[in-house]
Amino acid sequence: MSFYYFIRFGSRAHGLSTFWTPVSEFLTLARDANAGQTYPLVVPPSRPEQKHEDWSSMGQALMDAVREEKVSEPVQLLAGIASGYAKGDAAQFNRSLTEYRGWLGKDFAKEVRKGEKEFFFNDTKAFLHAMIIYVFAFLLAAGGLLTLGAMPGLSLSLRSSAFYLLILAGAVHTFGLVFRMHLEGRPPVTNLYSSAVFIGWGTMVLGIILEKIYRLGLGSLVASMIGFVTLVIAHNLSLGGDTMEMMRAVLDTNFWLATHVVTITIGYSATFAAGFMAAVFVFLGLFTPLLNQKTGPGGANLGKAIAKMVYAIVCFATLLSFVGTVLGGIWADQSWGRFWGWDPKENGALLIVLWNAVILHARWGGMIRERGLMNMAIFGNVITAFSWFGVNMLGIGLHSYGFMDAAFKWLVLFMGSQLIIIGFGLLPLKSWRSFRDQPGPGPGAGGSPSGSPAPTVA
Repeated sequence: MSFYYFIRFGSRAHGLSTFWTPVSEFLTLARDANAGQTYPLVVPPSRPEQKHEDWSSMGQALMDAVREEKVSEPVQLLAGIASGYAKGDAAQFNRSLTEYRGWLGKDFAKEVRKGEKEFFFNDTKAFLHAMIIYVFAFLLAAGGLLTLGAMPGLSLSLRSSAFYLLILAGAVHTFGLVFRMHLEGRPPVTNLYSSAVFIGWGTMVLGIILEKIYRLGLGSLVASMIGFVTLVIAHNLSLGGDTMEMMRAVLDTNFWLATHVVTITIGYSATFAAGFMAAVFVFLGLFTPLLNQKTGPGGANLGKAIAKMVYAIVCFATLLSFVGTVLGGIWADQSWGRFWGWDPKENGALLIVLWNAVILHARWGGMIRERGLMNMAIFGNVITAFSWFGVNMLGIGLHSYGFMDAAFKWLVLFMGSQLIIIGFGLLPLKSWRSFRDQPGPGPGAGGSPSGSPAPTVA
């Protein structure tokens, strides 16, 4: 791709300064490749009947020229481009480049068009712009939520603005996701990078749906926060190399990529959404008086509204995670001859299903109420993060192709932060501002006048 930038930018050049950066990027690519004893494949096949064969490196092309006693036309044109650059002759550089593009257009028109599309995709930076919009949506949603009881008019304006910004960010995010699918000719999730992009997208859709139903700013808040974080993760993953690399043979099936992988990744999105919303519940309860105020739809208090949302999301996450895991077993049976092999990635997927099921059973059995539901949902973030990234860092198993040891520190920090939030969630209710001044005994709230209502969160 860096070589295509070299061609694309160079065609605009009217002086050395205008194409210095792309050419230097190309030379850096070549130098890095040489250090690893591999060379960039920049020379296309010289004859039309060879157009579907692999491209070759310049060194290989020169060796072929010696054997055939003839230097191919693309090598001559590329040499003219390199010579113009070395001499600082912009006219020669652009002339050779124009001739080379004309030569490519005869037999490689499809490849040139795809290269132009990929250049356009990278030049628009859709995911970067979505990240920026997510930040503003988050700030507006947070402001709208914090002013929910005190300044309802301002709160409504902020929450409405956040919602429309979330839709705008979602549109930009969707454009990038769909365009990338078009370029690859694949479903949305093919590697760790694309899974981060898709998890953020799935949470964005879920947040819009929640906001349409509850109109509290919570859907916008959580969706924009996760959308931003996952795109930051994707950006850092992209620094490790090509994000559209060749598919591994075992993954080279669009059907299972579109069913198992997409389904289970939506399960990741939903579990993270429940966990982050539960974290918002904890912070609102500890530091604001909002949870036990009548600020929810129909006069319900905000704490109960959040509990309903988290419960519904956990139900959805359980279903999608279970279906995705079963589909993965069927795919494994077709690819490896066994439905289940206790592979780390398989175990991670099973952990998500089991933990979500434990949450639901604990809730149904009356073993937990709102606070217990929130703390268990937050721990779901730990399990999902480990199942998504952690198992790949083990470097073992049939799914170890996504090994990312550089992310280990950040994974540990994230898990630690979630455990700290759970610790906050376990503090007695007298430490929670939302219930500190509420009358009634309540669990952990201390004595109060007889007959006063107890806090609603336990």
